[in-house]
Amino acid sequence: MLYLIVALIVLGIFSAILGLLSHNKKGESSVILADSSSCSTCNGDDPKCEQLCMMEAATREIEYFDDEELDRYKGRQGNQYTDDEAEEFRNVMLTMQQNEVSAWSRSLTLRGIEVPYQVKDELLMLMEH
Repeated sequence: MLYLIVALIVLGIFSAILGLLSHNKKGESSVILADSSSCSTCNGDDPKCEQLCMMEAATREIEYFDDEELDRYKGRQGNQYTDDEAEEFRNVMLTMQQNEVSAWSRSLTLRGIEVPYQVKDELLMLMEH
């Protein structure tokens, strides 16, 4: 029992010292907080970022980009589109701002819509920039 009391006292003193050292002379905390990146900053380089954004997006209502007409392609494989159908995806993609392309791609994935193979390279290029 004595060891437990001594351990708690030592832990308390150690915590107090760390608390004092983490503040500068002005009383402001000097602890560096990690930059919380938003999903709009995910560019495909970090799979963890993409995965976290997909999990976050799955818990929210699906965001549409004035592309409700694409819902009719739900469940279709990327290699099963005609050139005219792929052009529909391309037209929607090219009307949005570049910083929206990743979110649009996530939206399609969450809606069960696979991007046509004819458009995938363009989509990836827009997501990289």
